[in-house]
Amino acid sequence: MTEYHLPVLIPFTYLAFAVLIPLAGLWKRKFSHPMAVTASGLAAALSLYGFVTYVSGGAIHHTFGGWDPPVGIEFVYDGLSAFFLLVINSVAFLVLLHSKPLSAREFRGKRMPFYSVAMLLMLGFNGIISTGDLFNLYVFLEISSLSSYGLIAIGSRHAPFAAFRYLVIGTIGGSMYLLGLGFLYTCTGTLNILDMAAMLPHFAADPPVVTGLILMTVGIGIKAALFPMHGWLPDAYTFASSTSSALIAPTGTKVGAYILIRVLLYLFGIESMDAVVKVSGVIGTLAAMGIIYGSIMAIAQSELKRMLAYSSVSQIGYIIMGLSLGNPAGFIGAVLHVLNHAAMKACLFLVAGNLRFREGHSNIRLFNDTYRKKYPWTMASFTVAAVSMVGLPPMAGFFSKWYLVLGTIENANWVFLAVILVSSLLNAVYFFRVLEKVYMKNPKLEAGAGDGVEVKNREVKLLMLAPVVVLAVGIIVIGIMNMSVVSYILKMFPG
Repeated sequence: MTEYHLPVLIPFTYLAFAVLIPLAGLWKRKFSHPMAVTASGLAAALSLYGFVTYVSGGAIHHTFGGWDPPVGIEFVYDGLSAFFLLVINSVAFLVLLHSKPLSAREFRGKRMPFYSVAMLLMLGFNGIISTGDLFNLYVFLEISSLSSYGLIAIGSRHAPFAAFRYLVIGTIGGSMYLLGLGFLYTCTGTLNILDMAAMLPHFAADPPVVTGLILMTVGIGIKAALFPMHGWLPDAYTFASSTSSALIAPTGTKVGAYILIRVLLYLFGIESMDAVVKVSGVIGTLAAMGIIYGSIMAIAQSELKRMLAYSSVSQIGYIIMGLSLGNPAGFIGAVLHVLNHAAMKACLFLVAGNLRFREGHSNIRLFNDTYRKKYPWTMASFTVAAVSMVGLPPMAGFFSKWYLVLGTIENANWVFLAVILVSSLLNAVYFFRVLEKVYMKNPKLEAGAGDGVEVKNREVKLLMLAPVVVLAVGIIVIGIMNMSVVSYILKMFPG
């Protein structure tokens, strides 16, 4: 292995630490957190190295076992995979760094298995993004899914049922993906993505290929929580521990979006087959419906984590709708929103965790104007992420929505344009009601109640605060430097 192939070590790093954490825990349980942070930090550093290597020298192809593709197993680090690896590993590092005090309270004697399973989750995610083989993608998909079920199950008393529901629905999704892959394999005789992509145009009208496309798209849609296949997500994110939610929410659905992009754009080519065009139209319509549905449901929630869960249903809709447009502007908007939403949603879930750590709850009805004094940095970070989610400039969220708008105009799709504009107003409703609680005096309180009483700063410790502030600053920086990101994303667009 040359130094240029170092990113191939990312999945193996997580695998090694998934084994080492329980072994070290037999000696000292307190080592589990620093070991998990070390693993995610190494993965983030290797991801950055791979990203820089791709930018300077092109894609990295690494084969295993001495067999060349399409027979052998291959890891591919191209523009898309390098970008996604950097996003999810950077977010995972910040979330795991933040998790020490919160996990000590939430898991107590279960911290060691939590961190070990979290390593397996990240192993699965990184394997999905790294592999150049569709069957190995399925293997890594199941590793990440099984890990997700376990992480969700160790939450509140309702968490086991939410995890079981996710398991049932997720198993259906995984089975449909595998069945669809079987149909494609019968026609092409290969599982390598690049090799299959070269063969599929010769079988474009064959029923097995069309059937495989539909089955794989539905299966991936379930994993990505595409409306109306999102049923597992609200309960899973709500009842999971705050640490688990903060780790899975910004990364899990993004990996699902990655698979859709890889399959529809890179494998089939979104405009190369009539069936792909029709499937893209269907998922675009479902995504638009999900954007409105998720936004309306978020308004109706009084629990912050559940509001953020329904917000995720809406936000994944933006990504898939942009992908379905099939033009460069829509693609830029979709991929840029992957980055933006990962940062925004991680920040928001970590804020929810901070509030639960200090207040014992994250019920919006109980929020009040003392929070801005007790938690000034936490609430300021929440404000940055919330304003970005609404799509106000110069925050990062504005620019991804801007390119989505350009994509809809290019396609003259006025319905999708209206969906983006209306959903932004709905986003403002459910986020600004939280900000109103925090930053404005409640006139319904009894006159004089609490007046003159000094509100002490109860901000969380630096270990929990720093990742939140870093994410908030990152949201601003991405917005200011969006053209650099956009120029990189544009190079990924096939053709």
